[in-house]
Amino acid sequence: MANRLASETSPYLLQHKDNPVDWYPWGDDALDRARQLDRPLLVSIGYSACHWCHVMEHESFEDPAVAALMNERFVPIKVDREERPDIDAVCMEACQGLTGQGGWPLNVFLTPELRPFFAGTYFPPAQRQGMPSWPMVLEAVAEAWKNRRQDIEHQGEQVARALESSARMAPREDSLPQSAVQDAVEALRQSFDARNAGWGGAPKFPQASIIDFLLGAGEREMSLGTLRAMAGGGIYDQVGGGFARYAVDATWTVPHFEKMLYDNALLARAYLHGWQVSGEERLRRVCCETLDWALREMGGPEGGFCSSLDADSEGVEGKYYVWTIEELRQALGEELAGPAIDFFGATERGNFEHASNVLEGRGAEPERLPEIRCKLFGARDERVRPGLDDKRLTAWNALMIAALADAGAALEHPGYISAARDCARFILDRLRDPDGRLLRTWKDGRAKLGAYLEDHAFLLEGLLVLYEATFEAEWYSAAVELAETLLAKFADPERGGFFTTASDHPHLLVRRQDLEDSPLPSGNSAAALGLLRLSRLSGEQRYEQAAGGILKRSGPVALRYPSAFGHLLQALAFERGPVREIALVGDAADGAGPMARAVRTHFRPRAVLAGGRPVPAGESASVPLLDGRTTVDGRAAAYVCEHFVCQVPVTDARELVALLDGSV
Repeated sequence: MANRLASETSPYLLQHKDNPVDWYPWGDDALDRARQLDRPLLVSIGYSACHWCHVMEHESFEDPAVAALMNERFVPIKVDREERPDIDAVCMEACQGLTGQGGWPLNVFLTPELRPFFAGTYFPPAQRQGMPSWPMVLEAVAEAWKNRRQDIEHQGEQVARALESSARMAPREDSLPQSAVQDAVEALRQSFDARNAGWGGAPKFPQASIIDFLLGAGEREMSLGTLRAMAGGGIYDQVGGGFARYAVDATWTVPHFEKMLYDNALLARAYLHGWQVSGEERLRRVCCETLDWALREMGGPEGGFCSSLDADSEGVEGKYYVWTIEELRQALGEELAGPAIDFFGATERGNFEHASNVLEGRGAEPERLPEIRCKLFGARDERVRPGLDDKRLTAWNALMIAALADAGAALEHPGYISAARDCARFILDRLRDPDGRLLRTWKDGRAKLGAYLEDHAFLLEGLLVLYEATFEAEWYSAAVELAETLLAKFADPERGGFFTTASDHPHLLVRRQDLEDSPLPSGNSAAALGLLRLSRLSGEQRYEQAAGGILKRSGPVALRYPSAFGHLLQALAFERGPVREIALVGDAADGAGPMARAVRTHFRPRAVLAGGRPVPAGESASVPLLDGRTTVDGRAAAYVCEHFVCQVPVTDARELVALLDGSV
């Protein structure tokens, strides 16, 4: 018999609908029951692509005896961290404060007043390697709740005070040095892995925001070196394209095989920008292969994109992706197997479990590599595929809009532009409540949950990129609407920056601000960059001032810990400028096309671009940067401006490039 999760839309929650645990989704029903029965809440948080979440479910949550203990002593709640980042963030901070570590699955016990008092991550079904079993944890917490209630209440109060203190962090008054951008570059150099590329040791995560910051700052060794290393490692799917979430080692060889939409959207842009500054064909190819993977395997018929692919298939992590030598020979035949095995670095012993190989791409590329990949793709397609989390999240889809639009414009790929448009229309049309407010998640025709800061901020950035790629004013207008919602519903007027939740959104204990860019850009960082860019297109100083509040609050800590603030550093670099506002007037037949191409094909992170036909005298342009701009002698013209003060217009693409490259 299914439990209360059966009517949910989250694939992660639906995975648990047949558990004997009497799971509740987060909501008033569960909270009221905890108060009525005077029982602790057991909040178990994960996501559908999480390997150890599956393990704990099979070991413990499917066990009737364990489930009975959970049902008798607690009110169990299942939370999809991707749907409810607000609950996850508070519980994760509590877990880290209580234990010094965190991760998923995340299991947190709260009083009926929502104060966390005990937390942990994965617990095995039986005691091992110094870890208590999950039944032992349940019994111990239940015993403490019955016999040491005062201690638990005290612990919960302490955790609550710590969470409140963290949420009320005051802005720093330190002024940022003029050398802030270069200081951050040098600080990143100190933690750079010069041997394997990337930052830190194992496990190693792709840091797309840091790479983009470094490319924009003119750094090449760390940024391009990391792009090359990841493209040649097992973290990149050498057969089908797309990146796994992270590598379990320091060499980018063996991934944790789940594929997340957000990683791939961010990395596709980083590879595009790497190609723009280096001209390296492999970087362009990885960008396209990553976007093509997303369109092929994650795209939905309505225009949105699914959230993730599981690490497991047939209950085994990585089974879909790895190859033995014999499997390679069977798929390729003897003629192609030899060069393929050399290129992929495969061996009889293997680099993964059971003599299987995670394929890398560090050798010399064989002449028939496209044919090799095609044959392997066909053979792999016969295997049981990993599970798909097919909910559409506004924030992650917004990242895909930016990636597709950016690549479509730079590579002159109309298919990418079309996909970006379709995704934007899907969000703006289908992810709305009856009052027109943005929603967080959509699945099977149902949209629900109020959108968070990151949903609004990522979409603001994505729509601006789409506008710059198409010059279609509807995307600019939608971006302005989002910016106004940010200021009205999310802004913190006392300390600057933005709250994670809207002013009328129910919150757990505290109303937080998310600040760090790991692994996703934070909502505040995305809001800062989006508002700064919008201010240069609109001339609206309120947007620049709001972004300045974010930089004032987070800038000093970003300079101390730059690896956790890659996206914020991009906003800081933009704010420091110089920024060029480029206005193109005239249609493609008059030459605006070549001039737009001259702007778009280069990586210009400190420039904004507007375009359109001349506006008749007495009328206002749809984008204020275009106001008063006219053609020159009937020819398309480009105006290069700074704070809306423009230089003499030019009418030739080569002149425009010379002007931009000489001044930026």
